[in-house]
Amino acid sequence: MAAQQQFAEILAAVRRGEPAAYVFDAEGESCVRNFHAGERLILLGCGHIAQPLCRYAADLGFQVTVADDRPSFANALRFPEAKEVLCGAFTDILRDLAVTDRDYVAVITRGHRYDAECLRVLLRGPFPRYLGMIGSRRRVAGLFQVLEEEGFSRSDLERIHAPIGLDIHALTVKEIAVSILAQLIAVRRQDVGRRAHGAMLAQEDQSLPLLEFLAEDTEPKALLTVCNTSGSTPVKSGAMMALDLNGRVVGTIGGGCGESRAMQAAYRVVGTGGRKLITVDMSNDVAGDEGMVCGGQMQILIEDVEY
Repeated sequence: MAAQQQFAEILAAVRRGEPAAYVFDAEGESCVRNFHAGERLILLGCGHIAQPLCRYAADLGFQVTVADDRPSFANALRFPEAKEVLCGAFTDILRDLAVTDRDYVAVITRGHRYDAECLRVLLRGPFPRYLGMIGSRRRVAGLFQVLEEEGFSRSDLERIHAPIGLDIHALTVKEIAVSILAQLIAVRRQDVGRRAHGAMLAQEDQSLPLLEFLAEDTEPKALLTVCNTSGSTPVKSGAMMALDLNGRVVGTIGGGCGESRAMQAAYRVVGTGGRKLITVDMSNDVAGDEGMVCGGQMQILIEDVEY
């Protein structure tokens, strides 16, 4: 199967919300570059923290749904990055959303009355992959006591990230959003090792612009994929970029002198039907003279995208 057709199929799967993979050989070593569809993040509450949190999370590939019972807050003008903006009673919205154990949910409503309504629905269904709730430790403890008296499991309550976010001494609205996002990332990556070597490559983001570029059947292109890394490198295995002879470049394998050197090699591969495995060394004296800030090595497979 031509590479362009493979990437067209991968792109179609990702757009359907399904996982996909590009399997290739790098000098005898089989490599798998997964493309995972963005996880659903549900923000219950459209207050001031929700705006930067939606923006930051969308930028990192989360498919964000925001919800509130106030039309002046729950609207697309305030949340242009959201995949979905819902307005209505929190309990009704949650029942319609049918939260699963793959979802991420942040309860950031305007008061614990609404927080409690949300948790009563959430705790009766599958426990989300991430569930966090905003509030002071005192108010969180008080609400949990009430819910436990209502019959909800203490073990489930203790699984909730509350107070929400990592403790980074955040003060401003944007800092609080960053602390929540950091916690989301920690949960997202808790089962993903920092893999530098091996068949399963580390980066698994969707890279929609890259997939769209590779799926085009117009111009010959070269695909550059980081297969292995050692030491300190700007990206991990699975980083990808592509280019054509018209000067279009999509994606990155770390930038700087190392990327420039790999691009020069890639231009010689475009349209040849060939492939080449190169090593970019950022630990030698030349790399130091050129100002490379990292000190490791990257193995990069360059392959002509055939049609």
